[in-house]
Amino acid sequence: MRRTDRLFDIIQILRDGKLHRAQDIATRLEVSTRTIYRDMDTLVASGVPVEGARGVGYMITEAISLPPLNLTVAELEALNLGMAIVGEAADPDLKAAALSLAEKVDAVLPTQTIASADQWKFAVYPFADAARGFAHMPTLRAAIRARQKLRIVYTSKEARVTTRTIRPLHMEYWGRIWTITSWCELRDDFRVFRVDLIQSAEALPELFVDEPGKTLADFKS
Repeated sequence: MRRTDRLFDIIQILRDGKLHRAQDIATRLEVSTRTIYRDMDTLVASGVPVEGARGVGYMITEAISLPPLNLTVAELEALNLGMAIVGEAADPDLKAAALSLAEKVDAVLPTQTIASADQWKFAVYPFADAARGFAHMPTLRAAIRARQKLRIVYTSKEARVTTRTIRPLHMEYWGRIWTITSWCELRDDFRVFRVDLIQSAEALPELFVDEPGKTLADFKS
């Protein structure tokens, strides 16, 4: 498992707001406790609001999804796609400008949501990851609004490719990576998919309605 993937998984574990021991996280992710300690240091340095100590446990104390600010979702997507493209350019001046722009955007975010740009520094996700998957954003957003099922082809972090029918519920932004929270009919459970790992997304003619145990409120409870 790549370290960036493991950091994402740790955030998913901690997002319930409960205290988690490093040993339990290490067992779940099949790594050493020392590795988890180093990963926690990285997340803290990246601005993720993690609190805790070795031997006690860790928890996320505040929400870390990006607030709306004065930007629409489409504007935010466009901004980050542009930074992602320029950030991968060969021109060092353009790459520096992309970093500077990203820092300015981060600097105006509420401090309780994302730490200052000086701490963020793309420590978790590079621009290249952010650029993947943007082509699917219009389809995903439209399906959430219309409450329309989707068929997606998804490549897991272990390189397993599956085709799934999902009920898209909510999208979030995690420091240059977007995720979509869904009810997965293949797994008959909630799943959070990284948008950059979706290979294709097709809107199905079937709509869905709220069912007990399958709503966004159920996922957050």
